[in-house]
Amino acid sequence: MRALADFIMRGRMQATLVVVGCAALPLLFWLSAAAACLVYLRRGMSDAFGVLVWALLPALAWWYFGEPRTLMVLLGALGLAALLRAGWSWNRVLLASIALGVVYGVVLGVVFREPIEAMAQELNKLLPQMLDGLYQQLSVVERARLEALIAPVLNGLIAALLQVVSLVALILGRYWQATLYNPGGFGDEFRAIRIPLWPAMLLLACMLIGPNFGAQVAMLTPLCSVALFFAGLALMHGLVKAGKLGKFWLVGMYVTLLLFMQLIYPLLVVLAIVDSLIDFRGRLASKDADNASGEG
Repeated sequence: MRALADFIMRGRMQATLVVVGCAALPLLFWLSAAAACLVYLRRGMSDAFGVLVWALLPALAWWYFGEPRTLMVLLGALGLAALLRAGWSWNRVLLASIALGVVYGVVLGVVFREPIEAMAQELNKLLPQMLDGLYQQLSVVERARLEALIAPVLNGLIAALLQVVSLVALILGRYWQATLYNPGGFGDEFRAIRIPLWPAMLLLACMLIGPNFGAQVAMLTPLCSVALFFAGLALMHGLVKAGKLGKFWLVGMYVTLLLFMQLIYPLLVVLAIVDSLIDFRGRLASKDADNASGEG
């Protein structure tokens, strides 16, 4: 990856080649966004504008053929990169990504409305089997309300996935920048991520209570979880760096995240919420300071 970052930063021609080439390929649009973030974070908009304009060409072509994700992730990641370059902390950038996810949800609701509704109808047919005996215990009103939530939640899940991809692209771009110009800087930034208490409680309330305020508000549930998910990852990295967990915990976490995402993802969200209440890393740092001063 460092070799690719070196190649991107050699000059405008090399950066344009990577950004445009990856945007033109179906499964590498996230790498195009990461490369664009690197150029923008390092050189600013004045130097990166020429590269980004060329990147929009394949992205717009994909949009024309009914695939908006390339353009959405490219612009979304750059928008978050602009906040980061303006001096925003990672905590604020993660919270701002929720607004980006809402924009994604609105766009997806327009572009992919029919496919999402078709998927929702198929899932509605499977609800009696998925919920087993619980579905039969629901009243007619409760069943109708549950079925009405399927399409917005599906929309929110897809939007949240794009939100995650945008953040991953930004993280990769920032990591490349630190690797080339500030070794070790990104690790310190990422491990310091911790959602403050009141924003974390607000996110939790939106996730739990939001669906009660209407089907469309249910879309916020997966979007709000993304910021907490990345905060949970930062917590695990911070505990490993502090020596409280072995490095094999990180390997195991990412392997199980790939294999059992439906279990590990909510666990990391819960850990982030608990960390907002307790501040594990702050407590460990204060204990280490007390021990170092001979007060332990």
